[in-house]
Amino acid sequence: MTDRLPPILFEKLTSAQQAVAQAVIDGPRGALYGPFVPLIRSPELMSAAQKMGEYLRYRSAIGTRLSELAILITARQWNQQVEWAIHAPIAQQYDISADTTNAIALNQRPAGMSDDEALVHDFCIELHQQKQVSDQTYMAALDRFGEHGLVDLIAINGYYTFLAMVMNAAQTAVPTSPAKPLPD
Repeated sequence: MTDRLPPILFEKLTSAQQAVAQAVIDGPRGALYGPFVPLIRSPELMSAAQKMGEYLRYRSAIGTRLSELAILITARQWNQQVEWAIHAPIAQQYDISADTTNAIALNQRPAGMSDDEALVHDFCIELHQQKQVSDQTYMAALDRFGEHGLVDLIAINGYYTFLAMVMNAAQTAVPTSPAKPLPD
């Protein structure tokens, strides 16, 4: 598979692209990689996307551990190898078990999840697969996370779906990762 929108040398970027790239490099990500490689072609879009992503990944109201779980579920639903390669190791650093990660990779509901993990899992799966969330799951998430957390959870699913679409269409190269690739 050929990377359709491969990396561009920093010197070859326009001044607008360089400014946006430098903002990502200077931020918590520390480098221009993954979805930002294809997105650099649209600097204003990339700027808006990276700001949203920075909030959702690092400061969401549901916390980093549960955000990473939602990211893994979204990556699996979109067969997105880049996000999986990046986030599976991060999820384990935030105490998402290898058993949970492996079950998600196999499109199975993980056993032994905490109540919060099970709620996030079920919410994300319903949203991706049913294109809606049942009243029961919605109310459980609202009760647990409040409106702020609920909206952030929805946004994590939407944002990482957007990134998956970009990278799937661009056939973005998968970085080296300790994570096993998602099975077909």
